[in-house]
Amino acid sequence: MKSKVYFSSTITPEKILELYKAVGKELPGKIGIKVHSGETGNQNFLRPEFWKSLIDYVGGTVVECNTAYEGTRNTTEKHKKTIQEHGWDSYFPVDIMDSEGPDMVLSIENGKRITKNYVGRHLADYDSLLVLSHFK
Repeated sequence: MKSKVYFSSTITPEKILELYKAVGKELPGKIGIKVHSGETGNQNFLRPEFWKSLIDYVGGTVVECNTAYEGTRNTTEKHKKTIQEHGWDSYFPVDIMDSEGPDMVLSIENGKRITKNYVGRHLADYDSLLVLSHFK
């Protein structure tokens, strides 16, 4: 089965919303919207203002997890401060999914090297997940 690919050389909040609508998929239930909230001092992330029209349209909660590397997002306390500094919580509800343990363990069927994945336990609170990836 061939995949349908959507492409635009225009990268604006309005174009992102238009492309999302073109896909024609409705996300059921409570929606988590995974973003990269941005490391302090790093400019390689898309700001909440950029995603606002899409997140408002979908009506979800921004979700993040703490990082496994040193930085300003590797503990819940520092992560919440970074989210606030970058303005995410002034636009949207934000849930740091691994802010309390234990993690949820997901089995990876037929995994050759990795047979399980550890994710924030709050993932169980969502019916759908929209991942808004960025590129460099």
